[in-house]
Amino acid sequence: MIVKVLFTLGFFPLVEVTEVKILVKQPPLLVATNNEVNLVCNYIYNGSRTEFRASLQKGVDSAVETCSLYGNVSHQENSPSNKEFNCHGIFNETTMTFHLWDLLVNQTDIYFCKIEVMYPPPYYHNDKSNGTIIHVKEKLKCPDMNHQPPKPFWAIVAVVGALAFYSMLITVAFCNCWLRTKKNRILQSDYMNMTPRRPGPTKKQYQPYAPSRDFAAYRS
Repeated sequence: MIVKVLFTLGFFPLVEVTEVKILVKQPPLLVATNNEVNLVCNYIYNGSRTEFRASLQKGVDSAVETCSLYGNVSHQENSPSNKEFNCHGIFNETTMTFHLWDLLVNQTDIYFCKIEVMYPPPYYHNDKSNGTIIHVKEKLKCPDMNHQPPKPFWAIVAVVGALAFYSMLITVAFCNCWLRTKKNRILQSDYMNMTPRRPGPTKKQYQPYAPSRDFAAYRS
């Protein structure tokens, strides 16, 4: 009865029961540069410092867990959860940071940061945040002006150049031989049978040379 009276008079302060909550805030959109991105999630935890488990989940239904880490502020261990992702995480008293690299275009999706209080009991976790859309652009392969072609390319160029040079030499030699042959034929045509032909109705055979005087006297 005395205790009831004391409470009524306000001699003992009323104990306020504060609800333990974990609030997470994420950026709405991130564009991956060179197929890698850093996702920083801010969180507020009004409970005592303890051991956490932080994870990054992919998809609207959070069906795919990319990576996770467990520990406290001073000591943490990463645990890759999916072989399709290259992910590394770290957290401190106010933030969780997840570094993803070698992202593919088809990995463009919405990602959620989740933090869980593992010890001491009871178990707590944050409500689902709005998430962050990570947009992965396709890499455009631009020609590198300073990049030198591989050695096999130069070998092919050298072989083609040599074949072209020898083809040109063969062509020049062939043309030279053809011109010499043509010139010889023109010179030989001057020594052909040059006996003139006399026009007339009858064809007569003429000696190709005149008989000598001694032969003519012998015939007479």
